[in-house]
Amino acid sequence: MDMNSVKYGIFSFIIPGLGQYLNDDKQKGLGLFGAAILIHIFIWFFMNNPIGSVAQTAYHLYAGYDAYKNY
Repeated sequence: MDMNSVKYGIFSFIIPGLGQYLNDDKQKGLGLFGAAILIHIFIWFFMNNPIGSVAQTAYHLYAGYDAYKNY
């Protein structure tokens, strides 16, 4: 296991797209970050309940896993 892949996975879990961006996949990183902003805005206004929180956490987990496996 490479420590950089773990580091990028953690970065992308905290801020979706950051791990991909730092891993020189800038277009995918910006896309994931933009999607995260839209998801958070949508959930804030329309699904501000535990289901929305689970959806946000699932998206953060996906972004972190994607950054981890693509390093």
